[in-house]
Amino acid sequence: MITFIFFSLDKYNVGKMSYDILPTNSYTKEDLMGAKKRAAKQHSNFNYANVVDIKPFQKKTKVTILPRNKNQESYVIKLLDLQKDIVFGIGPAGTGKTLLAVQVAVKQFKEGVIDKIIVTRPAVSVDEDLGFLPGTLEQKMAPWTRPIFDVLREYFNAREIEGMIEEGIIEIAPLAYMRGRTFKNSFILADEMQNATPNQMKMLLTRLGEGSMMAVTGDLAQADRIKDNGLIDFTNLLKKSEATHLDIVHFAQGDIERHNAVKEILKVYGDE
Repeated sequence: MITFIFFSLDKYNVGKMSYDILPTNSYTKEDLMGAKKRAAKQHSNFNYANVVDIKPFQKKTKVTILPRNKNQESYVIKLLDLQKDIVFGIGPAGTGKTLLAVQVAVKQFKEGVIDKIIVTRPAVSVDEDLGFLPGTLEQKMAPWTRPIFDVLREYFNAREIEGMIEEGIIEIAPLAYMRGRTFKNSFILADEMQNATPNQMKMLLTRLGEGSMMAVTGDLAQADRIKDNGLIDFTNLLKKSEATHLDIVHFAQGDIERHNAVKEILKVYGDE
């Protein structure tokens, strides 16, 4: 028989088995021996040689951002530049637009540069109707914000994320409910904005408050709307402007880092 000794925060009894739960990275040899002795008392055929110590998955405590190509490096530099308040990352799937933006947001939060992380994006349907979905606002948006939360879970466990949402440190803010708001000391992650209308884009970009920064991502090849497209509209207007607080990084097919198959798939579809 193999006895499992788990290291975490408390003590649990499951059926007739007792699991000693000790604080991660804080247990001593005495703690381990005590847990083994208690297991030996419960099981007459207990064998010390069969003990398996299982430690929980360790979340990353330090954010290390590793760009893999020149455009990713330029994107990260601009996102970390406090003089660039809004940075657009535009390009095909797999180029790291969302991943790198979330990593920068977490880094800025952990270093105390910002106090909140705001997550937003258009709903899949262009009319932004969330009413038919069951549950809370967060639950309604969950299918569309999952890519962002997949990255957040590399740095925070589920309980931490839940607590941060309850305290408003992480906020899911659908475009439909942003009007009239101003976000201060926040990092705003506006993902998949290729489906925003011009009015939605203008409303989003003008929500920026003191001490805040914004990353706007989008892939025009995946746009569900071509006419009255907010991302196309604003980037065209920006070309004619001499903005100093805004910047754009255009990613190309050669910047795709997700998987070699993704590059080939995009070639098959004729996307550049």
